[in-house]
Amino acid sequence: MSLLTLDTHKVTPFIDQACLPGFQEEIDNCHRMLTQQNGKGKDFLGWIDLPINFDPSVLDRIFGEAERIREIAEILVVIGIGGSYLGSRAIIEALSNPFGFFNGNPDYPFVIFAGNNLSESYHAHLLQLLDRKDYAVAVISKSGTTTEPAVAFRLIIQHLEKKYGKENARKRIVAITDISKGALRKMAGKEGYSSYIIPDDIGGRYSVLTPVGLFPVAVAGFNIRALLEGAARMREVAIASSDYTMNPCAMYAMVRNILYRNGKVVEVMIGYEPTLLYLIEWWKQLFGESEGKEGKGIFPAGVTFTSDLHSMGQYLQEGKRMLFETVISITAPSETLTVPKDPENLDGLNYLSGKRISEVNKMAEMGTQLAHFGGGVPNIRIDIPAMNENYLGQLLYFFEFSCALSGYMLGVNPFNQPGVEAYKNNMFALLGKPGFEKEMEELRKKI
Repeated sequence: MSLLTLDTHKVTPFIDQACLPGFQEEIDNCHRMLTQQNGKGKDFLGWIDLPINFDPSVLDRIFGEAERIREIAEILVVIGIGGSYLGSRAIIEALSNPFGFFNGNPDYPFVIFAGNNLSESYHAHLLQLLDRKDYAVAVISKSGTTTEPAVAFRLIIQHLEKKYGKENARKRIVAITDISKGALRKMAGKEGYSSYIIPDDIGGRYSVLTPVGLFPVAVAGFNIRALLEGAARMREVAIASSDYTMNPCAMYAMVRNILYRNGKVVEVMIGYEPTLLYLIEWWKQLFGESEGKEGKGIFPAGVTFTSDLHSMGQYLQEGKRMLFETVISITAPSETLTVPKDPENLDGLNYLSGKRISEVNKMAEMGTQLAHFGGGVPNIRIDIPAMNENYLGQLLYFFEFSCALSGYMLGVNPFNQPGVEAYKNNMFALLGKPGFEKEMEELRKKI
């Protein structure tokens, strides 16, 4: 199977070619830190070799467990936040019929998500749905104490036990958590839940190819072996050389940082398929949480074209020139549908008659890229031959490796997230969590 490709020829006019040798030296150093595992965050690099080191027995167990869940449940509820749900949701939606989370097979469970927000209405409506459906739960958290998923799990476990009884409820819960510590690991051991391990050396936003992402994807009926094979193929290219002319990860990281240093501080990720929405959301977390620190970082934004051309198109074409665009372009669509002919032609679209919808979409993509490029917006394009498990595995690993390189080029630790704790501490204080009394008094003075 071929590799995805990176097209940067609509960036080169914005780049001083004389600076490239210096940037290649930077990439060499960052690539060395990553592959020799001696840079910032070096204790969280387990994702690098994961595609070739994944334990086959765990993979077999995931397949077996997924089959068991399919036999007892119409719905799988995935409880998690951030990297604990975005990866699986990105994969499932990218590969699915957009009107149902199943692999073209109505016998597979719908996969739905909870614990990624604190909306009372959302969770109340979820419980109303679960009243009427047979369901199982995958709860994902290293600690088991993160507020959003922990609240959702409290609600759902109470509902499960009331609906099925305590003993049968246990058989419908799968915990994906730390190997030995944390509230969820303790609960899984006490209650006898089936469980999988989140490796200590892999952070949440890099965990998509661990059981965190693979278990829900397997329940949905997709080929997780092919995902890992695609990731392994991209890993081979990413590891082999730091030469940006040979390594698309190095090229992407380098181009992003050149543009950033030239004042392009926003990257807009674009998909021309609605099913790419959550892949873009996953990408936003990966790059935003990895790079946005110490007053640095490219702000990751996302749009879906052509729909967002009718809302954001004006700004992108003529707004402040502080941004660049990256397009995920899929060469071969999965379906065949042509524009019909209308005898009256009142809408004037008969010139499109007989053309595939995908051709119209592709011409919109090309026309938009040319217009935005002409309007002063650098454009990167990632070409994917088809949207399947193998190519998606390539794309996920491409972004992970590129993000790590790019973070090192920025001079930050791409594997920590110290800023995330600020809102949590304020929330704990305002809610009266024990130990936060002093902070609560200070905050109340500011409100």
